[in-house]
Amino acid sequence: MKIDKLKPKKIGFLYNYANEKNFIFDDKDYSYNTKTYKIQAFYNLGNWRSLDFELIVQPQYQRIYHQLDNEQFVLPSELNYLEKRTEFTSPKNINLYGFELGFVLKKQLLKNIKFLATIGLGVATIDTSTERLAKGFTFLENGSLGLCYQFYKQTTLYVGSNIGHVSNFDTKKPNNGYSFVGFEVGLQYILN
Repeated sequence: MKIDKLKPKKIGFLYNYANEKNFIFDDKDYSYNTKTYKIQAFYNLGNWRSLDFELIVQPQYQRIYHQLDNEQFVLPSELNYLEKRTEFTSPKNINLYGFELGFVLKKQLLKNIKFLATIGLGVATIDTSTERLAKGFTFLENGSLGLCYQFYKQTTLYVGSNIGHVSNFDTKKPNNGYSFVGFEVGLQYILN
């Protein structure tokens, strides 16, 4: 493989804000919101008809704010359930460190505007246990829809929305996970 194939075509930064209080999920048992910061490297995968395909390599950091709102979620059948209720109903600040691959489909809409659809899969580690997810290894799944506007010769602004899920695929208990909807904005710079 030529070394040029390993060089990204674009680099970028993406910020995402998401929560579970939305028109799709809105779980009454807990509160959850996350601020995600991704560093991105874009690789061209090719094109077909009027569609372009890209791969995004994106390490990320998520700062999560979580609280159990319904103490009855922790059942009396669980060991030390009263202590767990006290622990889990306290607000928590959680850190998630992840690595995700995004597969992008792009379509030119207007001269400087493209439509993007992205599916992302990744792995991560989370540093705090909650009533919904054990501390440690976890998976990330994301889907995004958005628009890119090339406002300068080598610079593009991205605005979109996403739907996501974090869980550990039953490698540990608990594994109820988190599902959320968010808004994201990013900048991309085209390399020579």
